[in-house]
Parts: sequence; C-alpha cells; structure tokens
Amino acid sequence: MTSNYHQLTLAEVRPGMVLSDVLLDVQGHVLLPQGTALTEAMLALMPRHGIAVLPILKEEVSPEAVQATLAHHEARIARLFRKNDPDSDSDWATALLRRFVSDFRLGPQEAAEHE
Repeated sequence: MTSNYHQLTLAEVRPGMVLSDVLLDVQGHVLLPQGTALTEAMLALMPRHGIAVLPILKEEVSPEAVQATLAHHEARIARLFRKNDPDSDSDWATALLRRFVSDFRLGPQEAAEHE
C-alpha cells in the first residue's frame, strides 16, 4: 500500500474517490485495481462482496483525472466488445453483458450517455 492513503468506511466513500491499493474481496480475489476512480455502481456492490472499509488516496482527484479514467474504461469496453454491435438484437446475451460491464465501470448515467 502507498503511504498516502486512509481507510474510509463505505458510508464515508463518495463517487470519484480513488483507490490507493488493489481492492480484494473476502476470498482474496481482485475486485478493482489500484488507482480506480470509484463510481456509484461500484460502491453499491461493495456490501455484496463483504467490503466495509476501502483504502482511499488522500489527495483530491481532479475532474480531468476522473474523465481520463472514464475514457480509459470506455476504450477498454469498446475493445472487449469490438465484434458486438450494441444496436443489433441478434446477440442479446453479449449486448446484455456489455451493458452490465458498462454500468459497473462507468456508472449507469455515464453508460447511457455513451451508447
């Protein structure tokens, strides 16, 4: 872990805050990488994974950094689902998976704006 962090309870964490370390679930599986800007969707799923406390960077995150993180996630989602046409009903399972991944990584509002 970096030395420039503090442990915050889930109730204290706000969207846009950044993880100072890799976030693991109770089984030790990686949930989110270090440096992830948290979204409302991510925070809503934390109790399901047994997460009550998060390591958060002390520094304030600039809006530009949040936008850069969202752009990175958008590019990654586009790359992962490059063979899937989101407007086509022929492959509904992949379209649904894309929607869930987008909602999780970008948040429901951001994901809807980029479709």
